[in-house]
Amino acid sequence: MNHINKVMLLVCSALLAVPATMTAAGEVKSGYEFIKPATREMQDDDFENPGLLTVMRGQQLFNTTQPDASKSCAGCHGENGASLNAGAIARYPVYSEEAANIMTLQQRISRCRDGHTASKTLPIDHPDLVALETFVRSLAVGEAVNVQTDGPMAALLEAGEQLYRTRYGLIDMSCDQCHDIYPGQMIRGQKISQGQGNGFPAYRLGTGEITTLNQRIQQCLTSMRAEPFSAESEEIRLMGLYLMSRSNGLGIETPAVRY
Repeated sequence: MNHINKVMLLVCSALLAVPATMTAAGEVKSGYEFIKPATREMQDDDFENPGLLTVMRGQQLFNTTQPDASKSCAGCHGENGASLNAGAIARYPVYSEEAANIMTLQQRISRCRDGHTASKTLPIDHPDLVALETFVRSLAVGEAVNVQTDGPMAALLEAGEQLYRTRYGLIDMSCDQCHDIYPGQMIRGQKISQGQGNGFPAYRLGTGEITTLNQRIQQCLTSMRAEPFSAESEEIRLMGLYLMSRSNGLGIETPAVRY
């Protein structure tokens, strides 16, 4: 075991040894509440927030007809997404009757491109799709996350919660051990958040890049020394759905800045 892995195991062991600080029932807090003041200032400043470079790239892709396409996204939704509804954006992930399954915002953008612009199909989390998702989600900044939790979503949310509470990897930890029991505790100089999804796609200072919720789940699993779910997997969609549902009522912050 290398030095970094030893340190990680020691940190996690120490974390589990401190008294629990379970948040009060129903008290939902954005990751914004847990980041350092300097990071908040960076997020709030349109000239300092590094995630806005991805928003600008997504905006350009949205307005431009790609070489392999018949028209641009703006051809249907107006320049800069003028006809897109912020409330509708805030409901993603949604339940797709056609697919009888979860539809993420990135999947919706991908299907729109494939079906209406005849663009080349891109895999989930392709840089162009990430940029488009970041731009579109940023159009709903301030809108409250409003993921459906009843009807056909209920069983899917239950499955997502089970994944969230499952222990993974060599560290043998579950997501809820950090984000439900120990938010506010310090780990590697940063406060643990509640793991809310309202800021994603978010710019991560720790990696120096924009990060989707899918990618953040994968990064967390890697930190647990576990095999991460693939971007196309049912597991990552279920966990992403559950994480976003936990953020219901929080304002969208995309692109948030997180460590």
